[in-house]
Amino acid sequence: MPIASGGAGDDLEHARRRRHTLTWLGGLSLILLGTIPVAVGIGPVGIPPGTVVRIVGHHLSGLPALPDWPGSADTIVWLVRIPRVLLGIAVGAGLGMTGVALQALVRNVLADPYILGVTSGASTGAAATILFGVGGGMGAAGLTGSAFIGGAAATALLFLLARVGGRITSIRLLLAGVTIGFVLSAVTSFLIFLSDAPDGARAVLFWMLGSLARAQWSSIGIAVVVVLAVLVLLVFWARRFDALAVGDDSARTLGVSPDRFRALSLALVSLCVGAVVAVAGGVGFVGLVVPHIARLCVGGAHRRVFPVAALIGAIFLAWADVFARVAFAPRELPLGIVTAVVGAPFLAVLVRRFYAGNV
Repeated sequence: MPIASGGAGDDLEHARRRRHTLTWLGGLSLILLGTIPVAVGIGPVGIPPGTVVRIVGHHLSGLPALPDWPGSADTIVWLVRIPRVLLGIAVGAGLGMTGVALQALVRNVLADPYILGVTSGASTGAAATILFGVGGGMGAAGLTGSAFIGGAAATALLFLLARVGGRITSIRLLLAGVTIGFVLSAVTSFLIFLSDAPDGARAVLFWMLGSLARAQWSSIGIAVVVVLAVLVLLVFWARRFDALAVGDDSARTLGVSPDRFRALSLALVSLCVGAVVAVAGGVGFVGLVVPHIARLCVGGAHRRVFPVAALIGAIFLAWADVFARVAFAPRELPLGIVTAVVGAPFLAVLVRRFYAGNV
């Protein structure tokens, strides 16, 4: 009889958590959907959200219509702001969920995508293009490609340094990532020093701090596809992340090979981070702060945390970009400054209020 009672209690608790998670997912999804027309409409030329919806609907339907909006509004919405907002959503979602994955892989709540060194590698590749024209004949695609190649090279170097005796441990990943980040940051600074381009240093610095100003329909496709594919795989592997977060020994008892799974997950995370950094530059604090907020909302089970972190990251970065482009208009703030100004105090509050007793 007690067993039956306990089983019923477990079922009720599982149902409660499921409803709680669905509530958060539904609420955040509605907020994200509402964010898109509002964020698109905000700017030096204000456009009502209703007009934004009609313009987008007109383009998506492909049906002939008699527009009741000026042609300039159509151009601003469809060619400038919609790609920018969608790219911000993709970048924020990618950084949020990869931050969750990295914190589980290295079992450190202060881990984020920067710890891989992928961001530093992408910055070095982009700096080579901006300052010396490497791949410059391809235009914007050359900058994106150089950044992605730099991030991939950093990932390969990370595997080389962290894998010793056929094993990859969390402490080696941390040390290797920090080492690669410092070395590649020094290489980027050296490239700036060597360059004679008068505005090169400023362009590289702005890109390193993150920006969505180069967003175009042609530049967001790969990022969106990669982020969605990685999210599906991370949710599918959620139980393995749960096991790995407890410890390598516990993971082995549950049938998970820590070394193999850590290497596979790290490659997947690096692909995602490289894809978003290649189109948006280095955007800090999203992958560090968002996972903590997601866990406070729905608990620690990764099947719930991954999609919630993706939605929170998407909403946060979309609004951060709105502030970046309107706060000092017509000048634009680097996106990384906005995320740092918001993220650092928020992280301090989280540490003081929720994690002080766990240190």
